Amino acid sequence: MMMALGLFVFSLQTASYQELQRVTNWRHPSNSRVGDSPAYQFIGKGEDSITLKGTIMHELTATRNTLETVRNMGDTGKAYTLIEGTGKIYGLVIIENLDDTKTYFFKDGAARKTDFTITLKIVKELKPGALGTLIGMGFGTANRML
Repeated sequence: MMMALGLFVFSLQTASYQELQRVTNWRHPSNSRVGDSPAYQFIGKGEDSITLKGTIMHELTATRNTLETVRNMGDTGKAYTLIEGTGKIYGLVIIENLDDTKTYFFKDGAARKTDFTITLKIVKELKPGALGTLIGMGFGTANRML
């Protein structure tokens, strides 16, 4: 497993990405001043987005509707947990954009290759400590019920 977006798993058998780009912004609004350069004030973290770029070789994956699953997830408007295969938790993300390009077709019109780009926006960071506390509380409740 490379990464899990909710219950969708990025892997060699589904959709493998070859590039992961993360862009984080911080907010510094300016105030104009007479006879001087603007004054800037840090007011906090801005948007945080992740872009996944990859290729699906349909002869290897034996499926043609992998990206339709992601597209259907985006249609719900819900936020999904994004967890890397290494265990890194990015947090809750929304699917902001999905681009796909199909090339190298079979004679029936089915694509041999699909290049894709998925843009995700982190809407809530999950701190590992907080997640552990929630899991611990769940186990504590389960132990009291036994």
